[in-house]
Amino acid sequence: MAKSPCPVTLKQFQEKAEPLKVVINGQEMLAEVKAFSTGSFGWNINGKMTITVDGKPVSVQIGMNMTVVGSKEAARE
Repeated sequence: MAKSPCPVTLKQFQEKAEPLKVVINGQEMLAEVKAFSTGSFGWNINGKMTITVDGKPVSVQIGMNMTVVGSKEAARE
């Protein structure tokens, strides 16, 4: 299967992309714009929250990357 080309450069992404609101279990978090060490770029969110399970609070750690498809091979300028 052919790879999808990335329609923006790293520079365009860093200049124009904005943080994304992510809602997990009704709680809002903000995913920040990020250039990953792998060369890809996208958004990243890390944090902790409490979710109730069977009436008991459970602390969870959240780690999520949203990577732009094809960004690793995208032009840098």
